[in-house]
Amino acid sequence: MALAERLRRRGGTTPSPDAMTLAQHLAELRRRLFISTIFFLLAATIAFLGYNHILEWLREPYCRANHNDCTLYVTGPLDGLALRIKVAAFGGLILASPVLLFELWRFITPGLKKNEKRYAVPFVAASLLLFVAGGALAYYSFEHALVFLAKIGGPSLHQIYNPNQYLSLIMWMMIIFGLTFEFPVILVALEMAHVVTPSQLLHAWRWAIIGITVAAAIFTPSGDPFSMLILAVPLIAFYFLSIGIGKLARR
Repeated sequence: MALAERLRRRGGTTPSPDAMTLAQHLAELRRRLFISTIFFLLAATIAFLGYNHILEWLREPYCRANHNDCTLYVTGPLDGLALRIKVAAFGGLILASPVLLFELWRFITPGLKKNEKRYAVPFVAASLLLFVAGGALAYYSFEHALVFLAKIGGPSLHQIYNPNQYLSLIMWMMIIFGLTFEFPVILVALEMAHVVTPSQLLHAWRWAIIGITVAAAIFTPSGDPFSMLILAVPLIAFYFLSIGIGKLARR
């Protein structure tokens, strides 16, 4: 800031991002990481204090799937502490995600051209909304996944869920669904960067559907076909939507 002020007074200009040294880039990255870490820790503390409410919310799909018989059983004296820390980390990531995305945007923005910066805010907003939408889809479809997983083992099995295993599964489902819903944002960014063209994507639509289906089968933590299908269908729709957005953005 002092350098920029001196240059302004002398009639100069602020150094462009291309003129920044590696040390300056690393210092900027360290600053953004520090801010992100502080906000994550604050959000995780809030989630730690609100643990009981978050636990009840995450347990709700199990209650619906098992007709309100949804007691979770711990098997070790440290399980409760580990569970609370895990929920705090998950809640901190979700609550702090707007700040994390904003700091990522602030780190990337100086390297963008002027005509590209106007797309930064829509990209950040779309990323946040799509992440939340993916997590919500995973949450509300998890009940059906539990029903399938309970039936596939046969009627002779009695369900007694460990909370660490159950919560790890539902939280991973929500995170992975949220991250995979960033697919259209990445695709549109590649189109605008001229890495791929809308016509190339449209030409490869058959291979894209196969690839998306295989990826959904691999990355779905529960492994059930219902969750795989409910992840693959929106991603296929996003693929064609991204082609349309790419065509409009490149005009």
